[in-house]
Amino acid sequence: MHKIKLALIPALMLALSSCGGNGETKAAPQKSAAELAYISDGSPIAKARLDAAIAPLFEDPAMAETRAFLIMYQGEIIAERYGDDYDEDTRFISWSMAKSFTGALIGFLVADGRLVLDDPAPVPAWQRPGDPRGDITLRHLLHMSSGLDHTEVAGEDGKTVFEADTNRMLFMDGAQDTAAYAEARPMEAKPGEKFEYSSATSIILSDIITRTLTESTDPLVRRDVTLRFIRGRLLEPLGMDGTYPEFDPNGTFLGGSFLHATARDYATFGEFLRHNGARKGAQHLPVSWVKFMKKSSPNDPAYGGHIWLNKKRPEGRNQILFPDNGPDTIFAALGHLGQQIVVSPEQQLTVVRLGKTQDDVLAPMSAQIGRIMALFPIRG
Repeated sequence: MHKIKLALIPALMLALSSCGGNGETKAAPQKSAAELAYISDGSPIAKARLDAAIAPLFEDPAMAETRAFLIMYQGEIIAERYGDDYDEDTRFISWSMAKSFTGALIGFLVADGRLVLDDPAPVPAWQRPGDPRGDITLRHLLHMSSGLDHTEVAGEDGKTVFEADTNRMLFMDGAQDTAAYAEARPMEAKPGEKFEYSSATSIILSDIITRTLTESTDPLVRRDVTLRFIRGRLLEPLGMDGTYPEFDPNGTFLGGSFLHATARDYATFGEFLRHNGARKGAQHLPVSWVKFMKKSSPNDPAYGGHIWLNKKRPEGRNQILFPDNGPDTIFAALGHLGQQIVVSPEQQLTVVRLGKTQDDVLAPMSAQIGRIMALFPIRG
């Protein structure tokens, strides 16, 4: 039985984030890359053609470093390849792909009637009379439009790596209670007025999940109650046995950055959303919620309810995915260093790519994913 840690050592995680550490848990013994390259006879694309399209992800230095790649077509794995020292049992860190899991978890509580999308977000620190943060709703948070002053990465707003809120929250002075750090930030815009992608926003949603489930302030109780909820509503029904959420010392799920899962489990989550919240004929998450997640937010057409969409972004923002090379119904959970779960309902496809490619050179890899997906037919 694997034990869930309350938090990784902050200094260690800072080193991993800055220096490109693996962040993966590996099983032994390992298989060679040759043993771990698989294309099914059931592939609608000729094996040689599909293999030639996948190979650059592992072999072209411009796309380095892919550690796992998997394609599910019509619900079956038809292609799967791993880099040396990685295999189907390796758990890979999610980074920001975790945000989409958090978005789904909020949906369960809305469906249960315990949260309301357009009510003020139930954050006690915001309920003082006259506090403008009291006008922030769940919808604002899910759309990354809270108006809170959150700086995601170094370079934004002139902040250094030691000043960016995500680093401070996860690895520095905010690491002991990430939600308290995220929720204490002041406003910089009116709620709903400005799009600002932020891991701190997802941490606030994670804290809301826990506060909805328990009134306890005991970190162990907070963690255990939330872990039971995540397992009982999502992981166990989907059969995601190799997925482990991570928590901070205050018992808050690090729902903006830290899940650990196998490539196959990530694909299972993508398939779950492709089927609009259903698994093997059972509807777990309401169809209406998944449709909400996949609908463009008012301030960025390429972002929905904690998930990315294959649509063009406003002028001046980096383009995400490949809006000129695929249906606009494609959506994706994306993470730091090129973690991707990309889903195309019209093509009955879920594609997972995991690895370590620096964020400023992701374009060739992402474009290759688009070319691979374009090989598959679009349903009429």
